[in-house]
Amino acid sequence: MSGPGAPKRGTKSEADPAGRARLGPRPLPLHLATQIATLLSSQVALPSLRNGSLAWNPRLQPSADQLRDALGRVDADAFERALAAEAGHRIEAFLTGVEAYRRHPYRRHLTEPKTVWRLGAARLLDYSRRGAKGPALLAVPSLINRAYILDLTADRSMMRSLAKRGLRPFLLDWGAPGEREMRYGLDDYVGTVLSGALDATTALAGRPAVLGYCMGGLLALAIAILRPKDVRGLALFATPWDFHRPDKSQANAVTVLRRPIEDAIALWGGMPVDLLQACFAAVDPGGIERKFRVLADMDASSPRLREFVALEDWLNDGVMLAGPVAREAMFGWYVENRPALGLWKVKGKAIRPERYKGPALVLVPSRDRIVPPASALALAKMLPHAETVELDTGHIGMVTGALAPRQVYARLVDWLDRTA
Repeated sequence: MSGPGAPKRGTKSEADPAGRARLGPRPLPLHLATQIATLLSSQVALPSLRNGSLAWNPRLQPSADQLRDALGRVDADAFERALAAEAGHRIEAFLTGVEAYRRHPYRRHLTEPKTVWRLGAARLLDYSRRGAKGPALLAVPSLINRAYILDLTADRSMMRSLAKRGLRPFLLDWGAPGEREMRYGLDDYVGTVLSGALDATTALAGRPAVLGYCMGGLLALAIAILRPKDVRGLALFATPWDFHRPDKSQANAVTVLRRPIEDAIALWGGMPVDLLQACFAAVDPGGIERKFRVLADMDASSPRLREFVALEDWLNDGVMLAGPVAREAMFGWYVENRPALGLWKVKGKAIRPERYKGPALVLVPSRDRIVPPASALALAKMLPHAETVELDTGHIGMVTGALAPRQVYARLVDWLDRTA
């Protein structure tokens, strides 16, 4: 999921204010232990695979039988040596990739947009160019990661791209929660902070469309239902709704982690970044190893490596999630599926998509591992006037990928012009 704002941007990166070696990928000890244990476990499991004593999911049993038959036709000692060598190679490549990331010289340097409104830790950033007359857009990221995912680099910035086209884009930067925000629930974030940002945007540029990305889409939907006359249109990017589609695997994972999450909230008042990152890593435990292993043979000056580092810095630059919000989102959404059941309320009002009668644009990444497409499409089907587009991209690639300017930014501009 994506979100809050960054401290003032100067000559150093938000992810590394002092310019030191990076701490990520976070939580690094967990990733190291998981990947090394996973790769080495192949050697431990080999004898049991050969003698048929491993217990398999019934769906995988035919493939396991074929694998065991194939192993019976190769030299056992040679295969064990090859397996050990491959595990060692992958571990070495993974560690080399991690070190290449941690020592890369890239630091994010972008001119800071003007702050036009503040409330506590939150601020509203105005990306509009002087004299712009286009429609206004209020972009709402999630509360978990930093807001600059929508302004990642000079050539991968949705906010700057919209401004170049004459629109008046504003970005709500939630900021890292302070003492007051650590007591906030979604009523506070939507009814006070987001509502205030909507008022400020309207005063500066007229009634805006509201765009929500990931978790921010749920918050954008809530403000559109609470204040429909003040929202000109609603754009939802990779926004979850039915948390039990296509299955309950994410709900089950959160249920397993419920006790550690509650303990963390009791200890720190919220859900720490590393615990959040561990939850995301559990969606695809092998993903970390795969993506860092490819860095091992990549040239240090490669533009592709620089783009990887920029995105990874953002991923590792999250903020703590306030305790009340963590409980509402993790347990109320994922476990109890309250939005899809019509039970999620903000400021006492049930947030039901069919109540929003204005124009809506729903973009659904078909390769999204964070928000399953089935979850997002369930929301699109409930909006009375939704224009729904499925994109061949992933959760983060839809806003930062090489095709994002054509697939997403241009489509958003066209929709905003038509709704204007």
